Amino acid sequence: MDPVIIVGAGPVGLALSLALAAQGVPSVVLDESSGKDEPRPARSVVLRADMAAMVERLGCTTLRDEGVRWVGWRGMRRRQVVRHLALDLGLGGTEEWSEDPAAPSAPAAPLHIPQHALARGLRDAIAHQKLIRLVTEARLDTIEQDRDGVVAHTRGPAGTWWRGSHLVGCDGARSTVRKLLGIRFPGRTAVERHAVAALRTELPWPGEALLHRQPPWRGAADEITARPLPDGVWRIDWLLPPRGDLVTPDALVARIRETLAGWCDGVTPPYELIDTGVHTLHHRLARRWRVDRVLLAGDAAHLLGAVGTQGLDEGFRDVDNLAWKLAHTWHHGASERLLDSYQSERRSAVAHRLRGADQSLPVLRGGGGLRTYLPGATRGHDALLTDGHVGRGPLGAPPAYPHSPLAPPYTEGRTPVGTPEGAPVEDVRVTAPDGTTVRLRDRLGQGRLLVLLVAPGTGVWDRRHWRGAGVMPRLEEAVAALPARAEVLVTEAYPGAPAHAVLLVRPDGHLVAAFAGVHPEELYAAADAARGGSATEDPATEPQGTKAGSKAGKNARADAAADTGSDTGSDAGTNAGSDADSGPRSGPRSGAEVTAGSDRTADMH
Repeated sequence: MDPVIIVGAGPVGLALSLALAAQGVPSVVLDESSGKDEPRPARSVVLRADMAAMVERLGCTTLRDEGVRWVGWRGMRRRQVVRHLALDLGLGGTEEWSEDPAAPSAPAAPLHIPQHALARGLRDAIAHQKLIRLVTEARLDTIEQDRDGVVAHTRGPAGTWWRGSHLVGCDGARSTVRKLLGIRFPGRTAVERHAVAALRTELPWPGEALLHRQPPWRGAADEITARPLPDGVWRIDWLLPPRGDLVTPDALVARIRETLAGWCDGVTPPYELIDTGVHTLHHRLARRWRVDRVLLAGDAAHLLGAVGTQGLDEGFRDVDNLAWKLAHTWHHGASERLLDSYQSERRSAVAHRLRGADQSLPVLRGGGGLRTYLPGATRGHDALLTDGHVGRGPLGAPPAYPHSPLAPPYTEGRTPVGTPEGAPVEDVRVTAPDGTTVRLRDRLGQGRLLVLLVAPGTGVWDRRHWRGAGVMPRLEEAVAALPARAEVLVTEAYPGAPAHAVLLVRPDGHLVAAFAGVHPEELYAAADAARGGSATEDPATEPQGTKAGSKAGKNARADAAADTGSDTGSDAGTNAGSDADSGPRSGPRSGAEVTAGSDRTADMH
């Protein structure tokens, strides 16, 4: 069978190729560049604990070597510390929990790493993968689809064409794939602007991240963020006025000196300036994320990043959601519902995140109004920003998919547990089939369902004793009969779960359903729903034999149908691509063809 074609070799495209390879699916990654990443310490990324764990599972070693997990979070306003959190330096797993739902818990520490180091680690992992072919200096020109696959034509020193089972556009904010499909990309431009500097110095709170609002010194930005990196390096961001002047080198150096002096008792400590830049944040959301065998992921599908939200973190969540669905389709065939669920789940989750950020911005950045004077309003603002940065609340918490088309209907054998259906499961310790004790998160990303039995006391038994005792034989028989590959795991306890509860978990770690004991028929029905049902249940699809230009009306209607959440602003600044042919081609010309249009999207910084 043909490989999956991935357009774009940024972190999202590289991670998707590795996630597919882990599930036995070959891919071709088309990289428009020469494949060399310029070191830019001021261009760094923050990953939540679960996404950092996913990237490590893919074989990226630079997260441990060149990234740093914050030991704490410090929030300041004027001269006062208003919030100080110690962060969990584990991977966010649940070692212990309290029966009291109001009991405080430490948030899992985010991981901070320069983007070039992350990309290099992913490329190094790809170098050891035989199922991935990375092609540099290959610029996408046209896409053709038919009933059985996709053809991508490329330009470059060795322009050619590639045949694939599916194609995923991971080619960034100015995505050629998105334009070729004629998909609109509405939203807002320049939601926030930040001056950025990476410098080596000593600050009074080693290892902690800082958000300083309304600092007291003259000429300071309304908001300054400092995030640690390895080897004494810090990334510092200054929030800029929406329509301010250009940031000159002299002005940036003045900001650095004033900020360091303000944090260090009026004396500017020695520092080494390593890198600088201006970071402009946009909020946009593609109307569609799937057109037949072509899909979008990462910045090609969405742009966000204001008030603590993290764009690349969301791109990796696209990978986590899409990889197992593409792998199941590639190996076994699948219903249309399975791949459609990628757009339904991820687009709704990102739309919710964007709405939360857009609704928060006028309150947090308005600079006046009645809400400024309400008792507790400022503390609420600080808490909202903190949650966005550390990965909690509406701006930062991992997404749940309670209304997924893959959710099974309710049955009598179900039981509530501490994790809502559709939400990510807790990273408890489990016993694997070979008798080893691992984290539940270590078993994710392998393309199979996980069936977790809660069996108190099994940790002190020898495995050969409990494998044939109690409900285990019946459970293993039920799992063997499931319509999709599954693995049985055992844990001594799970938050809110009674003894002998059985949890069905998707390959990306989201809870499908929990049952009070072993219910083979209900477990089968839930597993069948999670895989999208049988491919034979779908009605026959029409051949893809029309020009892309003639599909504009169909795409417009589908855009409206796909708009499951409100968009992030007007459509100004977006374009739908063009049907203009741009040069000679080689290879087959069958199926629907689209060609690259002009690029009128605003530059990204």
